[in-house]
Amino acid sequence: MKAATNLFLVFIGLQLALVENTIAQGLLTLTSEQAAAAAADYQQYCALCHGEDRQGHVNDHAPSLRSRSLLEAGVQERFLAMGYGRPGTPMAGFFEEIGGPLNKEQLFHLTLWLQDQAGVEQIVLPLDTITGDIEAGKRIYADQCSECHGATGEGVTGTALGNPAMLSVTTDHFIRHAIVNGRQGTKMAAFRENLNSGEIDAVTAFIRSRATGWEVHKPVIRTPPTADEYVLNPKGEPPEFELKDELYVMSKDLNEALEDKRRLVLLDTRSMSMWQMAHIEGSVPLPYYYDEVTKVADDLPRDGTWIVSYCECPRAAAEYVNKQLVDLGFKNTAVLWEGAYGWVGLGYPMSRGETTLADMNLLDPE
Repeated sequence: MKAATNLFLVFIGLQLALVENTIAQGLLTLTSEQAAAAAADYQQYCALCHGEDRQGHVNDHAPSLRSRSLLEAGVQERFLAMGYGRPGTPMAGFFEEIGGPLNKEQLFHLTLWLQDQAGVEQIVLPLDTITGDIEAGKRIYADQCSECHGATGEGVTGTALGNPAMLSVTTDHFIRHAIVNGRQGTKMAAFRENLNSGEIDAVTAFIRSRATGWEVHKPVIRTPPTADEYVLNPKGEPPEFELKDELYVMSKDLNEALEDKRRLVLLDTRSMSMWQMAHIEGSVPLPYYYDEVTKVADDLPRDGTWIVSYCECPRAAAEYVNKQLVDLGFKNTAVLWEGAYGWVGLGYPMSRGETTLADMNLLDPE
């Protein structure tokens, strides 16, 4: 199967993992024309910092893009890093949805091209959470990692591991894979010989625990809001959104409304597992595939309170849920234009959430 223009229709929730599996099986390849276009895009947009031959560290401590361990794992991490950048670092976002020059197809082709240039086979990493002794990981990090990555994860000669945008969209096993295997062609050593499995888990858990700030000592645990918590800032004034195309709210305007404590409801229409990983604070998980929207609608306000839906694709799932709400007679509904990754890429905050489907009353099959 050849890479096609509409490939990114699959980029909804955990379907990113399906893409990764397909690449690992060698079923997605670039045509010669696509490869040439990706090579040209690399030289135009990436070479200034990463080097004409992907050697890295030409400007702004941009890492090498030759590393086997980097390019054999984490398709979604590479795609999202290029698309949405690393706010707070020199790494810009290149996805057109946040003002960049590249569309999804171009970004995906560039992701595949980098892997092809490195000559590596794609491997698929698990999506589950890695548990470990966070305090032990903190000590190991200070001793083994801080010289390059910074005492507070700010990045020195190595990657800024304390970057919330990076941690919001990076899986635990991607982080662990880097620690175990290092980054070939860089100063990042492989720690599999120096640290045992438990110590590596501890460092991974420690880095993950910094997702909401370097001074956090325990992971932030979130459970879904109950019906009486669906409305954010219930005593606040309603926001005054100026919608794009009479449907879309821009991230800037939504963030301003949240900061101003305006009254609204946020619906996260991605899969539950994505909500668990990271979500906009206060959002109610309502996966697009959930059949009984009407059941949830019974608990949503019908007094004209704004209801804003978001997904990551960046809009398909949210538009799908929004249409159902409109058909049910809800007023003042809107969709977040840039989606969850665009929200992160623009530097707005996300919160981690760890829960199970059993905690989620609105998904109760009873």
